[in-house]
Amino acid sequence: CLLIIVAVIQLFPLIWLIDFSFASSNELFTNGLLIIPKKIRWDNYVTAFVDGNFLHYLKNSFLINVLAVILVVVISIMAGYACQRMKWKMSNLVKTILLLGMMIPIHATLLPNYKIYNSLGITDTIWALLIPYVAFSLPQGLFLMTGFIEAIPKELEEAAVVDGCGIYRIVFQIITPMLKPSIATVAIMTFLNNWNEFMMASTYLSSPKWKTLPFSILEFTGEHSSNYAVQFAVMALTAAPAVIVYIALNKHITKGVAMGAVKG
Repeated sequence: CLLIIVAVIQLFPLIWLIDFSFASSNELFTNGLLIIPKKIRWDNYVTAFVDGNFLHYLKNSFLINVLAVILVVVISIMAGYACQRMKWKMSNLVKTILLLGMMIPIHATLLPNYKIYNSLGITDTIWALLIPYVAFSLPQGLFLMTGFIEAIPKELEEAAVVDGCGIYRIVFQIITPMLKPSIATVAIMTFLNNWNEFMMASTYLSSPKWKTLPFSILEFTGEHSSNYAVQFAVMALTAAPAVIVYIALNKHITKGVAMGAVKG
């Protein structure tokens, strides 16, 4: 019963958002937390979709997030294998330094990163978002990957070496297929963590070319400041992809984190 109450409290903001997005702006000022619209206003979503440049920002968000996920997964696997399996002097130190990145808030680096990107001439480019997204997702990915790699029997790699396999073949053809649960977890968590990121995008980007989905809300709010119902529709559209991904793949997140914790 207690868990049901907690679940309702957690879901209420989403229910409230969807409820208000189907009403007219005049109905939003009625009494009560929720309202029953006299007429379901699908045109709110049509206006939000067209005037909010939704497709353009959605394309940018998917492209940047998918590239970030791929880079984080590949680098996490290689770095995790290098730190966990390969014997070299500073492996533990390098692993510790990389994991310390989990303690640094992503927005604490806004100003220094901006100065570096500005001097390199990569502000207002896709790299201005990809670099910090990958860098701040990597420690979490490395943490999960090393836990799984540690649990893989070393005899598999020894047998592969006897058969003449090189290091890259061992990592990508033998180790990587055994990391599917952790790969799924790292990919989903990286995607969700970066999907709604706005502060860095607004700091590093100035033109609409690479702006991501949260800008749809910002720009629409400026143009339609009095049309509150449509603003709710824009927010619902922006939140929908992340909500769908989380609902569809939640079991993989739970499974991967639990297995990584036990194995690590």
